[in-house]
Amino acid sequence: MLNIYEEIRIILLRKGLSMRKLAAKLSEMGYKVPVKGGLSEQFKHERVRFKTVQQILDFLGYEIIIQEKLK
Repeated sequence: MLNIYEEIRIILLRKGLSMRKLAAKLSEMGYKVPVKGGLSEQFKHERVRFKTVQQILDFLGYEIIIQEKLK
């Protein structure tokens, strides 16, 4: 199972974006995200806010779905 940082990195690669470009675009749209390397650092140190992840996924056209695990 991949963590959310790895999942987002894969999505970014598919869309031809870097984490820095993503942060810059989100900042331009009025989202409060650190632009210069801060977003990557937050993910790497597992200090990213859930709201930030939701905003990133929304911008990329994805959503989080919570469902019960199959046993």
